[in-house]
Parts: sequence; structure tokens; C-alpha cells
Amino acid sequence: MDSLAFAHTGFFTTESAEKLADLLQRAAPGKISMVYFVSGGSEAIEAALKMARQYHLERDEKERTHFIARHQSYHGNTIGALSVGGNVWRREPFKEMLMPSTHIAPCYFYRNSYAGESENDYGQRIANELETEIVRLGPKKVAAFIAETVGGATAGVIPPVPGYFKRIREICNKYGVLLILDEVMCGMGRTGSLFAYEQEQIDADIVCVAKGLGGGYQPIGAVLTTEKIYRAFQEGSGLFQHGHTYMGHPTACAAALAVQKKVQNNNLLDLVCKRGEELNKRLR
Repeated sequence: MDSLAFAHTGFFTTESAEKLADLLQRAAPGKISMVYFVSGGSEAIEAALKMARQYHLERDEKERTHFIARHQSYHGNTIGALSVGGNVWRREPFKEMLMPSTHIAPCYFYRNSYAGESENDYGQRIANELETEIVRLGPKKVAAFIAETVGGATAGVIPPVPGYFKRIREICNKYGVLLILDEVMCGMGRTGSLFAYEQEQIDADIVCVAKGLGGGYQPIGAVLTTEKIYRAFQEGSGLFQHGHTYMGHPTACAAALAVQKKVQNNNLLDLVCKRGEELNKRLR
């Protein structure tokens, strides 16, 4: 704060933001290469939705306006985040204001599997609901599918069954639909890897993180995306038509950078895995 308390990112870059972006870019699996800092989880989701929409506009696919999400999901409290969220109670007072979106079943094997159905068969069946919904809406009308990699606030902590997200990725690829993963709650080490979707062995087009990114010391969130999406913007209109005054705030980025260095230097991810095994053993 003594060196630089604030600088608007429309005109300036800062060392703390660049170092934090480098750290996240190096750590992210797959093709993630660009980072966009905001002030929290809901802001990250809003930015991700607009990013997905503008990506299709840059490619002259103007009809892609529809988002698909899952029932019993939670993506935040702003209008766009509520629109794709599946928390009925939170949506109810504002339902007339929400943008159009539809919801498919969550990946919830414990509650929703058929008698005798294997985890693999269940995951494929539930994932295939996405393809059914895309076809119903019209493949050229869907912008993105958004899901929490691990369920959070609304349904409880629900990890996906093996193979579920691989099938989701295949469907998104088939129809040109972007895959947005909401790791605001489950990301930044809480599952034993910095990004939860590392364990699913898939690529994401856009990833949202927050909460654990700054550990509560400063309000911060981030949207991570691929070179492909960045290039569509750069070679098209030349800008992302979005922004907030305090995005990329240098103090927030410095605090998050300090937190992530602590995570790395103290091998905290290994400790998460060890404690997770102990908790699992005791619960069982």
C-alpha cells in the first residue's frame, strides 16, 4: 500500500497483478493463458458470462445468447449469476428480472442414481442431458454451459463422478459451446489441487475463482481463459466490453499473491490431501 495503493487498469498495469497472473497461468491446467482480475465471485461469474457472449459475437455467431446450467447450483447474487444459478429461493424475488437460461440435472449420484446403476453409467446419462438440451434449444443458440466443478452452497459438497466432465467436454466441443467452470468455492486448493478440475483431466474455456484466492485478506476474484478466446477479442473488436473501477486492484493482488506463495512454500496442498484422507477415514 505504501508503494501503490490504487491504479486504474484502464491506464496502468501493476507488478502485483502481473505476478499473480503469472502464478495462476503457470498453475492452471490445459490451455488457460490469460487472467482477468475482479473483486469477488459474483463479479467473476458476470464477467465470464459476458466474455462468453462477446466471444461468439466476435466470431459472428450472434444467435448464441442462451446459457445452460444445473439445478441446485449457486453462482452468485448478481442478476447474471442468479440467472444461471439453480437456487430457487434466491431466484424467486427477482425471477422477472433474470435473463433466459435453462437447467439440467446436477451430478448427484447418491440421491439420483437408479438402482444398480454404476457411477460411470450414471455420469454418462446425466451428462447426456446437456446434449439433449442443446439440441432442443438449437445448437447455434447456446453460448455456454456453466457448472461448479464441485457442488457448493446450494446442494452441499458434491464431487462429480468419474467421467462426467469428460463427457460434458465432448458435448461442448461437438456443438461449439463454451465450458465455464465455477471454482469460486471449490478452487484454490480446497480439493487438494489448486484447481479442482485438474483432477477431471479436462480443458476448460473459462474458469472463475475467488474466495481462496485471497484467503479473506482482500476482496478479489479472477476469470481465467484461453488464448483462443483472447485472440478472438484482440483480432476482432480489440476490447472486452466490460470493466469495474477496482478490478485488478494492486493491494488486493498483492495480498492474494502473498496467500498463494504461502500455499506453495508451505506445501499446503499436500496437507489438504493428508487431512482429507484422515477426515474420510474417520467419517466412514
